[in-house]
Amino acid sequence: MKTALVIIDLQNDFLAPDGAYARGGCANPEALRIPARVLPVARAIKAAGGMVVASQFTLWPDASGEPMVSPHLQRLRPFLRRGDFAPGSRGQACVDELQPVVDVCVQKVAYSAFFNTQLDWLLRKAGVGRVAVCGIVTNGGVASTVRDAHMRDYDTWVIADGCAAFKAETHATALADMASVARVVDAATFVQQGLA
Repeated sequence: MKTALVIIDLQNDFLAPDGAYARGGCANPEALRIPARVLPVARAIKAAGGMVVASQFTLWPDASGEPMVSPHLQRLRPFLRRGDFAPGSRGQACVDELQPVVDVCVQKVAYSAFFNTQLDWLLRKAGVGRVAVCGIVTNGGVASTVRDAHMRDYDTWVIADGCAAFKAETHATALADMASVARVVDAATFVQQGLA
């Protein structure tokens, strides 16, 4: 079965020291460890003939150039401003460490990488039947994407040590919840079992 690694939102505006979240005081130290953990998984999937897809959270500008931010996100992250997560910007881009292994990016405006994107179409055209999901945050973009993959009948896996939330308890609870719709394993186990 052809496999795709779906990397959720490992972008500069989330992770870089000069990114929007660091500027706003919302840095996530655990998330900084994820690229190094998922890089071997990405390489193994590509070596097995699979593909790597990255989602890019995007704040599209309105006619005056201001970012269109949903009300709930604006309340949670009032520091977001013009240029953050803008299409084509450095902030919107995947972190440098992962760029060489990413085959295609999909731009998203909400939690799930399937919502209002071409992800399902791309995966189906590529003959993908299994998806392994990793990234940030475990209880947000990752969980939403995992549930949407499950609803679309993909063989769905979660790379547990390739995800992070803002709190360890939140991360653990989200992983336990996703176990009802996906196989939750660490990166090494996925490489051993998920590509068999």
